[in-house]
Amino acid sequence: MAFDKQLPKRSEDISGWYNALMLQAELAEYGPAKGTMILRPYGYAIWELIQKKLDGMFKANGVENAYFPIFIPESLLHKEKSHLEGFSPELAVVTIGGGEELAEKLIVRPTSETIMYASYAKWVKSWRDLPIMINQWNNAVRWEKRTYLFLRTTEFLWQEGHTAHASHEEAIKTQEWAMGAYAKLFTDTYALPGYIGRKSRSETFAGADSTMTYETLMPGGKALQSSTSHDLGQNFAKAFDVKFQSREDKTEYAWQTSWGLSTRSMGGLFMVHGDDKGLRLPPELAPHQVVILPIRADDKLNEFVEKVKADLMNADIRVKVDDRDGESLGFKINKWELKGVPIRMEIGAKELASGQIKLIRRDNGEAMMVAADKLLETIKDWLIKIQANLYKEAGEALAAHTHSSDNYADFKQQMDSTKGFIKAKWCGNVACEDSIKAETTASTRCKTDGTEKGACIYCGAPESEEWYFAQSY
Repeated sequence: MAFDKQLPKRSEDISGWYNALMLQAELAEYGPAKGTMILRPYGYAIWELIQKKLDGMFKANGVENAYFPIFIPESLLHKEKSHLEGFSPELAVVTIGGGEELAEKLIVRPTSETIMYASYAKWVKSWRDLPIMINQWNNAVRWEKRTYLFLRTTEFLWQEGHTAHASHEEAIKTQEWAMGAYAKLFTDTYALPGYIGRKSRSETFAGADSTMTYETLMPGGKALQSSTSHDLGQNFAKAFDVKFQSREDKTEYAWQTSWGLSTRSMGGLFMVHGDDKGLRLPPELAPHQVVILPIRADDKLNEFVEKVKADLMNADIRVKVDDRDGESLGFKINKWELKGVPIRMEIGAKELASGQIKLIRRDNGEAMMVAADKLLETIKDWLIKIQANLYKEAGEALAAHTHSSDNYADFKQQMDSTKGFIKAKWCGNVACEDSIKAETTASTRCKTDGTEKGACIYCGAPESEEWYFAQSY
């Protein structure tokens, strides 16, 4: 294990802490090609838990999984002009295959709207063929100039849902349902509160009519776009000829949505919940919810440990016994604190004889001696409390770093110092939006759910709506 006790302190060097932690906790490492990432088993196990949670919600709403090719003929991207323009700077293009120059260039998948909707056009003929609700778990490539493990990599893993409907009302309902599924995942599983709202026109997904987003707060006061859901209107349907005969026997174009969440969200998870000692994983996403550290084990102790392990596994609690030779107890404690396991159990002959077993919470360091016959009950209770406490702490940080402003000088000063989310009125004019971004590097993150209107913080135009502004991570 690449374990270094000199992990930089999160409280002093968040960037150095994060980079070192991703490697030392064996979450990921850099791939041989610039900007790529290798997900190690511990990191991939977290992604598998995310998949399981989200996939269950998708299937409960009638979404089916499928898979489409990674290579997209260039001509398909040209069918939707704004989509192509939005992704052109990030595209990876294949020009040679089998030692010969290709007659048509192939785009390595940045997202799958174009290749999927070419098939939808073949499959949809009648209203009876709708809705189509397909999701795929795959990889995507966007040529990033500045990379950061999990948070921004050239290749990443994600899910992308793509639907087609007979009515706009049904499509909007699906867009909102997808964002609701993400919100439930973030609150109940990631223990990450955030703000939900619609993006501005300039921040809307290329080719969409509207984009909904889940915005989370990172240490240092910057915002992370953690997932998005898009109303595509009929834009792609018209470009790809996805049309059908309606119940009224009229030819109509389908209404479509797309929505996605990627391994980028895991970077936010690690950033928000970590501390100077390393990761603090929410129990819902911890590959090991409990780690047992036997001290100078003998046959009697091993027998007890195996019984505890079996009891926990029978209760669907993920448990790891670390009886590895050649590592001191202190080393193992530091190792599992670094890896963020929610509960640590330490047990030796003394504890076994007394019937009192030591449990330690990773989130707050609380230690307790627990009767052997109360271990399962206590661990179940602690896992619930740890999940709730991490969400509470993140919620308090979000509230403390969310401000309101109606004065542009104060707005600029805030973005230059503690940053965070700022609620401010904006007239909707892209010129004001661009000027604010140029002068403060803060962008519109999403519209708030408030209804009160007022003067635009930049130009003073009346009847302006309230938006969340923040600098982007």
